[in-house]
Amino acid sequence: MYGFLLSGKWIGYLLLTALFALVCAGLGMWQLDRRREVLADINRITSNYSAAPVPYEQARGEFQSLDASREWSQVRLVGRYDVAGQRIVRNRPFNGQPGYEVLVPLRLVNGDSVVIDRGWLPIGNQQAGRPDSVPAPPAGQVTVTARLKPGEPVIDRGAPAGQLASINLPAYGKELGYPLMTGAYGLLASESPAASAMPVQFPMPSLDEGPHLSYAMQWFAFGVLFFVGYGYAARQQAISDRLYADEDAEDDEVQYAAVRPDRPRPVRRRRRPTAEEEEDALLDAQGL
Repeated sequence: MYGFLLSGKWIGYLLLTALFALVCAGLGMWQLDRRREVLADINRITSNYSAAPVPYEQARGEFQSLDASREWSQVRLVGRYDVAGQRIVRNRPFNGQPGYEVLVPLRLVNGDSVVIDRGWLPIGNQQAGRPDSVPAPPAGQVTVTARLKPGEPVIDRGAPAGQLASINLPAYGKELGYPLMTGAYGLLASESPAASAMPVQFPMPSLDEGPHLSYAMQWFAFGVLFFVGYGYAARQQAISDRLYADEDAEDDEVQYAAVRPDRPRPVRRRRRPTAEEEEDALLDAQGL
């Protein structure tokens, strides 16, 4: 009944079904990998974001080479802001609005220099390509609590004077002309004394893992459905073959009985459906 499955055509259909199913499985695994990455980020945030800040001396190595597991950890630093070295980073959207981030080097009491991201500013209305104003950091010695963040790679895009295309710490250090910690920078959490005006502070990152798990399940389901469709098409083909065989047998019986009622009915080969009929059955089963 299902001998046609061994034909070259139906073997080809099976291979094509398996190929589509493998593609769906690969996309499902990719979504699961994305979910694992997101969950790892969420775990880092929940573990480090609200943990008690540690002194700079304990975290100095992180500013030289940041361990990914320490991202978002809070560090307490004491020094003076280098206002002359302040830069704004262009093309930094926040809540759907274009804008800038404000970077200022903090020259610590032990002689090290660390970049502090003091927050976000919207694009200006007075001059294109610049914020209307950049709030000045506190003067004199300041105690800063900042969260560890990794630097960013160089991007193939320029920036006007006083601006950076990305938070690439080595490139920033070359502009400053003095040694800079390039393994990480600090995202401002608080500073004392506080400035009279501040850039917009960034909120806690989202802890939502997103739809990756549901997308993965959908891709796996699509892969299974291809085999279900193949099985349905094969079933319909078998039913069609049987119906054609029954009709041919009835026609033979009527015709032969009218001509030679005294002899046994001859056996007639079943008519196979055409190639177009087989292809239509498979496409109907796949919903195409």
